[in-house]
Amino acid sequence: MTIKKVFKKAQRQGRRVLIPFITAGDPDIETTKRLIFAIAQNGGDILELGVPFSDPLADGPTIQAASQRALKNGITLKDIIELVKEVRSQIEMPIVLMGYYNPFYQYGLKRLVQDAAQAGINGFIIPDMPVEESGQWFKYCREYKLDNIFLIAPTTPIDRAKKIASKSSGFIYYVSVTGVTGARKELPQDLIENLRQLKQITPKPIAVGFGISSPEQVQNLVPYTDGIVVGSAIVRIIEKSKTADEACAQVGKFISQLAQATKIKN
Repeated sequence: MTIKKVFKKAQRQGRRVLIPFITAGDPDIETTKRLIFAIAQNGGDILELGVPFSDPLADGPTIQAASQRALKNGITLKDIIELVKEVRSQIEMPIVLMGYYNPFYQYGLKRLVQDAAQAGINGFIIPDMPVEESGQWFKYCREYKLDNIFLIAPTTPIDRAKKIASKSSGFIYYVSVTGVTGARKELPQDLIENLRQLKQITPKPIAVGFGISSPEQVQNLVPYTDGIVVGSAIVRIIEKSKTADEACAQVGKFISQLAQATKIKN
């Protein structure tokens, strides 16, 4: 299923799209595989699969630590692509790779897009690639029908937001806070107004991420956005779990609670 179809389906069903994030290879590749199934079976709509990197500039301590654990395990981009290829025949849920430009560049941009398309990956999020420098990458993604999802921050000027929105496909990732990822008890006061402004400049779906950590926060955002990304809160559950069985059970339960909270109330 394409990302576009997922948003249309959720709209018909009267709910918002739930986009969970996990780091590939944390705590190990086999557990990641099981977690993907747990997320798909409990209401995850699109999976954001993190590619571990030594200097993840947009990520807070929780996801940085997950990256370090995965890198210690020797996880590579090739392993992650193979993992998606393994699970793709059994799940429809779109999978987006979230990673940084350096490992992608080292892999080879065209080769990466070709291998990703063949494996059944649906798109990419690259936080440290400015839209102005994405020309060649954008062409490769378009050629292989992969979505290229850009981020817009609270500090992004409106003219630049329009430019980013025009280049983004699948959805637009709106960063709810000025800062790095990480679960927060409260979301910014200006978030809803910022989302309203963004809705006026683009018809494309908008998903909100960074800091969202509870079903209550998800429910509060439902009237204002098309999708909701939850990452650090899930990664923390994985970190605290003593076994793979516990991690999968607890993550599955949390995803189910988040999915319930995505319903639009009349």
